[in-house]
Amino acid sequence: MTSRFILICTACVVLLTGFAAAQKQQIDIQRIEPAFWWASMKNRELQILFYGKDISTATATLNYEGVEITRTEKTENPNYQFLYLQIAPTAKAGVIPITFQAGKKKKVINYELKAREKAGTEFKGFTTSDVIYLIMPDRFANGDEANDWVPGMIEKPNRAEPFFRHGGDLKGIENNLNYLKDLGVTALWINPVQENNQLKESYHGYAITDFYKIDPRLGTNQSYKDLVKKSHDKGMKVVMDMVFNHSGNEHWFFKDQPLKDWYHQKSEFGNTNYRVIVPSDPYASQFDINKMEKGWFVDHMPDLNQNNPILAKYLVQNSIWWVEYAQLDGIRMDTHGYNDKQFMSEWCKTVLNEYPAFNIVGEVWDERPSVTSYYQPNSTNLDGYQGNLPSVTDFALMGAFNRAFNEEEGWDNGLYRIYYSLAQDQVYKNASNNLTFLDNHDLSRFATSVRGDINKQKMGFAALLTLRGVPQIFYGCEIGMLGDGGNHGVLRADMPGGWKGDTQNVFTAEGITAEQNEVFIYLKTLLNWRKNKSVIHNGKFMHFLPENGVYVYFRYSDSESVMVILNNTNEAKTLDTKRFNERLTGYSSGKNIITNESLTTLQSLSLPAKSATILELQK
Repeated sequence: MTSRFILICTACVVLLTGFAAAQKQQIDIQRIEPAFWWASMKNRELQILFYGKDISTATATLNYEGVEITRTEKTENPNYQFLYLQIAPTAKAGVIPITFQAGKKKKVINYELKAREKAGTEFKGFTTSDVIYLIMPDRFANGDEANDWVPGMIEKPNRAEPFFRHGGDLKGIENNLNYLKDLGVTALWINPVQENNQLKESYHGYAITDFYKIDPRLGTNQSYKDLVKKSHDKGMKVVMDMVFNHSGNEHWFFKDQPLKDWYHQKSEFGNTNYRVIVPSDPYASQFDINKMEKGWFVDHMPDLNQNNPILAKYLVQNSIWWVEYAQLDGIRMDTHGYNDKQFMSEWCKTVLNEYPAFNIVGEVWDERPSVTSYYQPNSTNLDGYQGNLPSVTDFALMGAFNRAFNEEEGWDNGLYRIYYSLAQDQVYKNASNNLTFLDNHDLSRFATSVRGDINKQKMGFAALLTLRGVPQIFYGCEIGMLGDGGNHGVLRADMPGGWKGDTQNVFTAEGITAEQNEVFIYLKTLLNWRKNKSVIHNGKFMHFLPENGVYVYFRYSDSESVMVILNNTNEAKTLDTKRFNERLTGYSSGKNIITNESLTTLQSLSLPAKSATILELQK
């Protein structure tokens, strides 16, 4: 071996050793959340989570015009560092070089500050002019079989098992946007789409394991953004389902928690008591409040501690990030009443400050209006609490719907239930913005509730879509799908035709049965009529006490009037309309919006048994 060859080998060893040493000098950053942000946001403070081995030992600096680090939070877990940046109104979109240094170790992160697609004032939320269609993506349609299982995901699909994943995805929804537009809905609420990499029963989306990532079995962040854009192109809005009360127990920051109080400890609080009335109860014990708000929802969904200011900031930013990134039209907040109520009030306030015309609906699962109205803005609560939640879930009206059409008429039964529910609207500051519904992904399907009776289903749709509120319908209700709320796996059955090889395809006219088509055509007619009927969206409301199983109400304005008549009896009736003269004066005829039949007189009306009659009144 020549001396020259030995010299070259020695040099190579030195270079390789130096390279290896340089590699060891690198700072390991595994996660950055949020991955990017935007210039010109109203809220000037940005929190960035950096996660990596011993990242807390590093010091961060940056040099970018209009941006400065105001403080750094280093937690008891050395693998976390939270930077807080102040972004001036003059800061331009671009790449911010953030340098981390720990001794000789050094790493530069090029953090992007994007230009906004539109100003915050241009985001318009869902309104009373909308009808929201609720979709569980895993059960609606499988548009991309290649992502049914993705390496790194724990649970694999098995359509034979009701509680396993079935393979529905965002592409499946996208493929059926024309179907939804034709049906007449104007907005989509999609159950949570963020990653749920859980051991089992992850199909529903409510055990999030990454707040910034779409579950790869549903699609990608970009495909979600694309779905929103394509929905907008077809005149439909998109509402994102968010979960701040808890995460899945496979979440990466549950397994390596930044702080001991990042989560409420199950050993201290156990499971929640599920009593949504407790936070609004002026006499509630602190024990019961703690149990409600700090107890775990279920064993695999640990309870997040929103009293931790770092976590609170993280969650608020996450919601704003998704609104801005995907260009959303609304948020549905899961288990709103289980969260820390002061945090939720501030969260609503912050989001609406950034997006003043936006809308948020919070799930408050209680059938007492006094409980749900507690969370609305400007409520006259005894404790002075202001929830700042624009829209609440109207479980009271839902309960009335599901009982009314199955009961014999009586002093407190049947249609009186709907009347009494609406008569309590004085507790709401804006009942018109309530989310109204016959069923959803947690409740027995309305068709099951009325035992498959098509006439009762039609009456339910007629009431839902002509009364005040923002109506929401559950996927499959348009074909009378059945499902008992006591078995969620069956309740959330696959939409027939959403998978290759399905024996029936209800997305086509050829694949629907005569009974399904009767329900479908009725709902489609009603939805497409409602789309452009401002008197239903924003008109005044007057109702008359039900008599002999018949309930009459009006939606009216200075220029329009619609009369709705529900006959909840098993016999046809002739209705003398003298009692309603205060609303009929000036109108001499009408048009039935379902049958297109013109009525030349309003003095006496023929009502079929178990029916809804919707009349556009004419002068």
